[in-house]
Amino acid sequence: MIPGSRCRRAQPGQADHDSRDREAGDTGRRPGPTSPSGSSGTKLEVGLTSARRADSAAPRRRTSPAAARPDRHRLYEQAVQCPEADVQFFHRVYRERNHRRPLLLREDFCGTAAIAAEWVRQDPQARALGVDLHAPTLRWGLEHNLAPLGPAAARVRLIEGDVRQVRRPAADVIAALNFSYFVFPTRAQLRSYFRSVRRSLTPGGLFVLDIFGGWEAQALTTETRRRGGFTYIWEQVSFDPLSHRVRFHIHFRLRGGRELRRAFTYDWRFWTIPEVRELLHEAGFGSAEVYWEGTERGTGKGNGVFRRIRKASSCPGWIAYIVAA
Repeated sequence: MIPGSRCRRAQPGQADHDSRDREAGDTGRRPGPTSPSGSSGTKLEVGLTSARRADSAAPRRRTSPAAARPDRHRLYEQAVQCPEADVQFFHRVYRERNHRRPLLLREDFCGTAAIAAEWVRQDPQARALGVDLHAPTLRWGLEHNLAPLGPAAARVRLIEGDVRQVRRPAADVIAALNFSYFVFPTRAQLRSYFRSVRRSLTPGGLFVLDIFGGWEAQALTTETRRRGGFTYIWEQVSFDPLSHRVRFHIHFRLRGGRELRRAFTYDWRFWTIPEVRELLHEAGFGSAEVYWEGTERGTGKGNGVFRRIRKASSCPGWIAYIVAA
């Protein structure tokens, strides 16, 4: 089962939000390379300055997926991510609870920092912090997602480091999307991360995670989706029912038959909603509410609209947000 989409767009190839690209041997979410341990916080402001000087005045270039040297990060963003929908969701749930707009976002496991870039793009007063372990992916994000922002890029700060070791500045919203926190294999590790997040939120702050499941999510299958000019392939190669350890690959098939095999690989623990909510409460959060994706009439597919629920019906595949306060 390919996890469902968070938004619907007219153009193909730009919208589905699966797991963040965590590549084996290249780990540093919602599929940019990240991992739970490593250096404790190196600002990449020098890289930001260089990227802005190089092309801050130039419009963002749309490269063809069929180009001679396909860019796996660009393919990933087009196939998997929808930062606009995520940012809109953050604003909606924060305003519902606090009756004001949030200003500082921290994107954990940020990879190419697409969400952080969209956050400041939508609000001229907003600031964003992105945290990830993988410096090459952060540099890619500096060049391709932050530099095109022009002067607004100065309101984004990227840190190469462990998400559990970043404490300040306190954020209004902290997000760990594309199931990036699945990288933590034990309850103790995940609880430790949640405790760190709780200490890093402002009063009224929210922690937003996503999660997927359903009985199809445990099946060893290969599924494909066409994405304007290329095909996105999600392959589940293992699932251990004793440990809930899973392994996935993302492949891309380009025009002309060329393939990028194992462009990204994920070795995760498959966490469930009850486990995540229990650990959030153990970490000190007062609430952990579930926002479930609705379905389209006629097709039964996800409609990209998420509503708070208290009970859900069984289905073969689903996706949801968990919002902890």
